[in-house]
This record gives sequence, structure tokens and C-alpha cells, in this order.
Amino acid sequence: MAADLKGKAALVTGSGKKNGIGYGIVRKLAESGANVIIADLVGKETRQNEPFPDSMAEMTHLAKDLEKAFKIKAIAVELDVTLAGSIAQMAAAVQKQLGCIHILCNNAGTVFGVPNAVHTYDEDAWMKTIDVNLHGVFRVSKAIVPLMTAGGGCIINVASRAAKVPPLFNGAYAVAKAGVVMLTKVMAKELAGAGIRVNAICPGVIQTDFTDWRFKLEADILDSTAEARKAEMLKSIPMGRLGTAAEVADLVAFLASDQSSYLTGQAINITGGQLMEI
Repeated sequence: MAADLKGKAALVTGSGKKNGIGYGIVRKLAESGANVIIADLVGKETRQNEPFPDSMAEMTHLAKDLEKAFKIKAIAVELDVTLAGSIAQMAAAVQKQLGCIHILCNNAGTVFGVPNAVHTYDEDAWMKTIDVNLHGVFRVSKAIVPLMTAGGGCIINVASRAAKVPPLFNGAYAVAKAGVVMLTKVMAKELAGAGIRVNAICPGVIQTDFTDWRFKLEADILDSTAEARKAEMLKSIPMGRLGTAAEVADLVAFLASDQSSYLTGQAINITGGQLMEI
């Protein structure tokens, strides 16, 4: 637990699904004493039937559970990172209820149009994937940085192993996440003078609802089973297992805390050894 996070305000996008990385991050920050904002797109299936939160009621319930468990303030807001109006409404609600933001975690992500090679990729699906994963980080950061305190703050952008190792037939996602890594470095330079640290994390294969969906999709394409696809993936991970949302959340909490006070502009791998390069 990062004791210096107590009383700080943290916004995590894409955090409305209980079995997702985003909620794992929210929960860890709340456990560390931070007041948290759960923000997500609700009631839509934009990842080829991969689930999003069904309703605001579902996210509000998660927020109330966190308040009860950790004696902090937790609010839920609907957010579409592709729409400036939605982001403005979210920022206004956050400012009204919490006043300022100390920690921003840009976690919202999606993928459209997979599997496809670049030369067969639907252009609309390509643009939508990049819009959410890259432009969404830009839009939300632009709206939230002015709400960070005069004493600074920190931003953690969730990139991916795919930002550094090109996957097959998922080019738009990989390109977008590579863009997130460079955007992180640009922001780190530009915001250092304001006392705002900016880092990225690059998760490998983490056990979430999205990962289950991925294995099922691969199984359908390859006439296999989800269990077989998972077993094949495990062969490529030296630690021999998938990561957990809690382990990703521990890294985010470290980057949000004063324990990483001299660390900015980095893209840190958390892959169980599947990726060992910088």
C-alpha cells in the first residue's frame, strides 16, 4: 500500500468492468486511501461482442462498494473518450465533486476489425481503434491536466506489449499503443516543469474478461478451443502463467506514489518475462 496516496484524487478511464485491469487499478488506489473516479463507456458492445459495463447502475454499485470497503469517496461517470463533449462533462463532474485531480490513469482501450492484415483492414475500423487507444489518451489528458494541482501530479498511460512487439493481424491496436508510448515521452518532457510525471505501462497477457474474449476469438478463427489457445500462449511466457489485474495495479500504484518520484517518460513492461527489452 502506498501511504502517500491517501486523500489524493485519482481518475481511471476504462475502469467500469469488475474483472478488468481498470477496475483492478481503481481498487488498488482506493485501498491506498485515494478518492477514485470510475469512468467508462456503458451499454455498448464495441469490441465484437467483448463486454462493456451494462449500465451506470453497475458502475455506481462498484463505486459504493469501494466507499464501503475503504472509507474513501468514489464516484462513477460515463465517458466516451472519442467525444469531446463527453470528456468535458466528465471533467466538469470531477471538478465539482473532487475539485482537482492528482492521478490520471488512461486505461480505456478497444479493438475493431480484427483479425486483419494491414492491406485488408477496414479503414473505418482502423481509424476507430486508433481514435480510442491513442487519441483518447490525448483528449482526456488535455482535459485533466488543467485540473491537476499546482503541486503537480502524475499520469500513467496503459500501453501494451503490442506497442513494442508487432502482433499479427492486429495492426491498428499495435500502432495506436506504440503511439501511446511516444505520447507518454512527449508529455513527460512538456509537463516536467509543472511537476507532473508521465509514464506508461506495457502489460502482456493479463487474465481479464477481454483476454477470455481474445482466446475465444482466436479459437473460432483457428478451429481450436479457448483452452488450447491459452495453453499455447503460456508456452511463450517464461513465468508460465498469465498476469493478474492486481499485479498491474501494484505497478500503477508505485508509479503514482512518491516512491517513483524521479521516474518519468518510461514505458515499463509487465509481461512475466514474455518481453525483456526496454
